[in-house]
Amino acid sequence: MPVVISHKGDFSKTSRFFKRIRSKQIYKRLEAYGQMGVDALREATPKRTGKTADSWSYEIKITDRFVTITWKNSNVVDGWANVAVLIQYGHATRGGAYVKGIDYINPAMRPVFEKMAQEVWMEVTVE
Repeated sequence: MPVVISHKGDFSKTSRFFKRIRSKQIYKRLEAYGQMGVDALREATPKRTGKTADSWSYEIKITDRFVTITWKNSNVVDGWANVAVLIQYGHATRGGAYVKGIDYINPAMRPVFEKMAQEVWMEVTVE
């Protein structure tokens, strides 16, 4: 008994989708997302001197397999203690006390991630 496979239509929508992704049009927005994150983090960072708030930056890496945006803070004390992380998660003091962390990074970045997801989805689904 022979097996028969048939289909109707074509793969034009799929081909357009992959062509749009391959052309890397979507990557042009990454710089804007990176800066949007820096602005949100700068605004949300608790300020005593403002040094930590002003120390945010971002880095974009694009490979054949993935794209990443990494937000960084360069305010480091004693060569190892990142102040942004200490504020976020809390830390012990030299006198033995404990300073409770303040979750400021996640609420600041949530709108950035939501906007990014929405715009990327629109980019890959709109013909």
